[in-house]
Amino acid sequence: MRKEEDFDAPLSGDDGDSGETKRRWFKRKKKGILTATKDKADAPEGLWVKCPSCKFTCTISELKELKYVCPKCGYHHRIGSEEYFEILFDDNEYEELFINIISKDYLGFVDLKPYSKRLEDTYAKTNLHDSITVAHGKVNKHDMVVACMDFEFIGGSLGSVMGEKISRACDYCMKHNIPFMIINKSGGARMMESAFSLMQLAKTSGKLSQLADAKIPYISLCTDPTFGGTTASFAMLGDIICGEPGALIGFAGPRVIKETIKKDLPDGFQRSEFLLEHGFLDFIVNRNELKDTIANLLQLFKN
Repeated sequence: MRKEEDFDAPLSGDDGDSGETKRRWFKRKKKGILTATKDKADAPEGLWVKCPSCKFTCTISELKELKYVCPKCGYHHRIGSEEYFEILFDDNEYEELFINIISKDYLGFVDLKPYSKRLEDTYAKTNLHDSITVAHGKVNKHDMVVACMDFEFIGGSLGSVMGEKISRACDYCMKHNIPFMIINKSGGARMMESAFSLMQLAKTSGKLSQLADAKIPYISLCTDPTFGGTTASFAMLGDIICGEPGALIGFAGPRVIKETIKKDLPDGFQRSEFLLEHGFLDFIVNRNELKDTIANLLQLFKN
């Protein structure tokens, strides 16, 4: 015989008949959930974010106010060019340069899918022109050209477009006598472009050499991660080379190095603090202090 549900039973499971038990704060009168699916209120996607380091959870708006730095452990969340430009440029006002340059599939490369199809999907998904964006604006009233990579665009990979944009940015800086900064965030050279991507190492290095001859300052900021061809060329050619706290910076990854040399690596290997200690970086800058630090450097270069 099926037992009917007792709607008068206390939620606590207490079967007592004391006055406290009878004064229930909640009494269910109807079975089941009657709210229609379309009327259910769900939390909007992208409202909360969890720190990958300490698991602290806060809202996106709170994190944005802190320049995407965890308030508990100081972890620097990965951000793109739009966020960096907002942090650096006065009143978030800047002019984007060289928008018309886009990648092409010269080799007809195919891996899991054709390179041309991968480019189309990435353009639609990210609304970016390529893995690097170049902009001209003012940092505390100092003119500056900033080239910032976006990891969302095929891992911030170095391809022919990135090399061309950096080269044109150098020409632009020499023409207008403006300091140049690159914010590095890349997994390395873009394999879909083969030798075309590798040629960009020499191309960008040559242009930065011309920039140095013109006595125009070049600042390199290494963020997490900075690897491969970027580290082998322009990322390590700055007059000032700085990094964000905890950023992973190197050529080959730590797993590859460990498997190659068959030895355990030191604690913090390839992190910005390790590289600062071994002379690869000039200093480490917290994102909350980035704008003022860059502005101070520009003032020192002027003097």
